[in-house]
Amino acid sequence: MEKKLMSEHQDFTLLNGLALAYVGDAIYEVFIRDYLIRKGNTRPNMLHQKATKFVSAKAQASSIADMLAEGMLTEEEEAIFKRGRNAKSHTTAKNADVKTYRASTGFEALMGYLHLQGQTDRLNELMIWCVNQKEKINEKTN
Repeated sequence: MEKKLMSEHQDFTLLNGLALAYVGDAIYEVFIRDYLIRKGNTRPNMLHQKATKFVSAKAQASSIADMLAEGMLTEEEEAIFKRGRNAKSHTTAKNADVKTYRASTGFEALMGYLHLQGQTDRLNELMIWCVNQKEKINEKTN
C-alpha cells in the first residue's frame, strides 16, 4: 500500500501563519533561483546578488503591498497574508524593520498556502507577476 505524502483532506487554512511562511519561503526561493538560471545567470555571487532583489524582506514586502494596491488578491488570500503578517515570530530580519519583516512573512505565508492547496496556476500567476514588477523597476534603475 502506497503512503501519501500529504493528506488529501487536510485543511491548510488552519495552519499557523509561520508554518505557511516556512513553506512559502522555500517555494519562492526555488522559483527565483530557477528563473535566474533560465535567464542565463550562472555565476554564484551574481546569482545571490540578483536573487536578493526578489527574495529579500524588503522586496517581498514591496511585492505584497503592490498586489494589495492593485486588488489582485481574493478575500481568502488576503486573510492568509494577514495571518502570516500577524503571526508572532521569535526571530527578526537582519536587514529589515519589523513592519517590513512581518509583511514579507505574510507574503511567504500566502505563497506557502497556495502551494499546499495545490493552487499551482494561481501561485505561478502571482510569482510571475512579482518577477515582472521587479524587472520593470530594475530596468528603470539601470
